[in-house]
Amino acid sequence: MTTPATPNSTWFTDARFGMFIHWGLYALGARHEWLMHNEQIPPADYEARYLHRFNPDLYDPHAWVQAAADAGMKYIVITAKHHEGFCLWDSAFTDYKATNSPAKRDLLRPLLDAARSRGLRVGLYYSLLDWHHPDYIIDTRIGPLRNSTPEQLASLNKDRDQSRYTAYLHNQVRELLTHYGHIDLMWFDFSYPPSADQPQDDFTLGKGRLAWDSQRLHDLARQLQPHLLINNRLDLPFPPDFITPEQYLPVRPPTLPDGTLVPWEACQTFSGSWGYHRDESTWRDTPELLRTLISCVSNSGNLLLNVGPTARGQLDPRALARLRDIAAWMHQHAPAIHGCTSAPAFPAPPPNTLYTYNPALNRLYLHILAWPYKFLPLPGLADRVAYAQLLHDASEVKTGLEDWFIHQGLDKQLPPNTLFLNLPATAPHDIPVPVVELFLK
Repeated sequence: MTTPATPNSTWFTDARFGMFIHWGLYALGARHEWLMHNEQIPPADYEARYLHRFNPDLYDPHAWVQAAADAGMKYIVITAKHHEGFCLWDSAFTDYKATNSPAKRDLLRPLLDAARSRGLRVGLYYSLLDWHHPDYIIDTRIGPLRNSTPEQLASLNKDRDQSRYTAYLHNQVRELLTHYGHIDLMWFDFSYPPSADQPQDDFTLGKGRLAWDSQRLHDLARQLQPHLLINNRLDLPFPPDFITPEQYLPVRPPTLPDGTLVPWEACQTFSGSWGYHRDESTWRDTPELLRTLISCVSNSGNLLLNVGPTARGQLDPRALARLRDIAAWMHQHAPAIHGCTSAPAFPAPPPNTLYTYNPALNRLYLHILAWPYKFLPLPGLADRVAYAQLLHDASEVKTGLEDWFIHQGLDKQLPPNTLFLNLPATAPHDIPVPVVELFLK
């Protein structure tokens, strides 16, 4: 098997920040997008409970896109179909779709059009799993019927045919990539193959590349839209276009065995759920979210931050509040995020700080996570920095030490070639993470 050529990912690595949107029938339940699995609701009962009550009468895709764009997000990824099997678009291959709900319309196209109208790139999330489809083989690991007895499982799977489901999957991906314009990335989710000592074609034990016919699916997507970026969840043996660490941050930039950097995107939530969860209370605050975004960029990665709209089609007020806070910071600090990557081979920044670097401008950005007193020493930069300023207001930051501090030996306490930033006594007002812009020589 030959490794396919990787499309140009420059737009992706320049963007650095995107919005993930998890929206489906589970918004009605308002208690996690894995509601059907978590509560072991049979698919027929789930459909009867939710399909004919899904009526997002307040859905305004332009408002969603506005919130994303204001926050400095450069692309969106929307769940065209999640594991529950419900489709946001008017698919020709199923009746389980938005046009057969009280919504009575395609909900996907207006969002893609709104995003493109604002210059945002668009991605489609498509679940390889489908707990609703009548040919999807029920397994013992994931899904609402996973705890069936062996006898029940055999009976449930008696007339199912995974190959027919796989054809359905491929037909829907073809449909999405043929009728919905220029798509920038496909976010497939996800594979969980049987363990190595088990038959890979026994789909009651798990599902990987054989269950999805992943090679052919990958080739189909790439043939239809050659520029398309495809993620790493198809269980294929060659490097993906980008990888997707979920709910954690890599401690260093991921690389291939030959040391080549791999584009990556941390997908994370505002709280403990991807779908709308009315009663979930562990919401992250704005400074922590900003630190997460900065940490991603400082390691040459992206952050895909998720919102879970309500069943009436509005973004959660808690998410909107944080997006507004992020927007205020990004309004002044976007140059330290967009187009940036990890710093060159400088000594590590001081504790409680992170570097991002814009190679096109040759600017180094020092993100200060905890405000120090008076001086901030930057090892290895005394002969590299021509000028320093606070980014939010372009006010100069003086460098070097006055004679009084040299007399006390402060300069001898750190390695040679240390740059000393002379900071204000107090942190800038209402700036959750202040940034010093360093103009390199």
